[in-house]
Amino acid sequence: MSNTWKIYILAFIGFFVGTAEFVIAGILDKVAESANISVAAAGQLITVFAIAYAFGPPIVMMALAKTDRRKVLMLSLSILVVGSLLTVSLSGFFFLIVARIVLAVGTGVFVVTAMSVAPKLAQPERQAGAISTVFAGFSLALVIGVPIGRIVAESYDWRVIFWAIGLLSLLATFAVAKAIPVTEAEVPVPLKDQLALLKKPSITFALGITLFVFISYSIVNTFMSPFLSTVMSLSAGEISVVFFALGIASLVGSKLGGFLADRIGPIKTISRTMVAQFLALALLSVILSTITGSIIFNIALLMIWAIAIWGFSTTQNFNLVSIAPEASGILLSLNSSVIQIGIAAGAGVGGIVTVQSSMLSITWIGAGSVAIAIFLLVLSSIRNRKLQIEESLKVI
Repeated sequence: MSNTWKIYILAFIGFFVGTAEFVIAGILDKVAESANISVAAAGQLITVFAIAYAFGPPIVMMALAKTDRRKVLMLSLSILVVGSLLTVSLSGFFFLIVARIVLAVGTGVFVVTAMSVAPKLAQPERQAGAISTVFAGFSLALVIGVPIGRIVAESYDWRVIFWAIGLLSLLATFAVAKAIPVTEAEVPVPLKDQLALLKKPSITFALGITLFVFISYSIVNTFMSPFLSTVMSLSAGEISVVFFALGIASLVGSKLGGFLADRIGPIKTISRTMVAQFLALALLSVILSTITGSIIFNIALLMIWAIAIWGFSTTQNFNLVSIAPEASGILLSLNSSVIQIGIAAGAGVGGIVTVQSSMLSITWIGAGSVAIAIFLLVLSSIRNRKLQIEESLKVI
């Protein structure tokens, strides 16, 4: 088997691993109904997953620092099998939380390890392409996994999704054992070295922007399914179509972000994608709170929002690497953790908002969180302009 096919195997595994993470937002109402809890309470399953994803995998990776990457991949898939079995076999909200924690650890460990293994399987000039191929597998979970999950949940039972994920994870364990070669572990970066980067204001501002953008994203995305059914009055079939459209939009946004960053620069791209997010959510809020509006137009606004959020995500990674290229790996790791913290916080805030106010409020609060991120970008730009002026005066 060629190394190219081995990379595709990792990408395919990434598809259903990503589905284990993302599908819950598409079936949140079904999970809430079966667990006899409110949609707001079910939303905290995403909060728990994100927190476990942010902090669990780094601990596991440090503990397995000297273990070859093939064994780590197999361990992560074994953890996914356990998490899937817990999801489908034990009833009650508490056990759902435990299952989500287990799944988060398995997902995070697989993602980190697959991203490090893939480039080592490729030719030197194709290493970036290997990473993008694996990442495309995760992205397909948004395009295909979530809509299919919604259809399965409507037609059968949402637990069938996790039966499938568990079975595929088990089969993937054997596939990795046979196809992926032994790969030496990399030297782990000490936590103190990672945290030392936070002393740089430019990095702190950038990570703060990431935090509030993904708080906004999570507030809306976590409760997207009940939002579409209650506020926009869409049927089950229509909701599945919308999730498919949003998945396509996420892929378009990822590509568009990279294209614009190359053409107009990362800062301009970041600012424009954040403004697009704010305008899409604010306009959607106004339309739905005053008039019914066209369903097609409202969905178009959601697609613009999805394109903008993923365009931001792609560009922000590039921006962080350009700020401190000598610490690119550490910064991307920190940014990933901040994203998960933002997702956790957003799901928590969204749960409070939907209980205290209404489902429509998530778009207003989401727009407000993006507005804070825009404010931070303005402050960062003012600071950078001031530093440039001071540097030019020193030269004179």
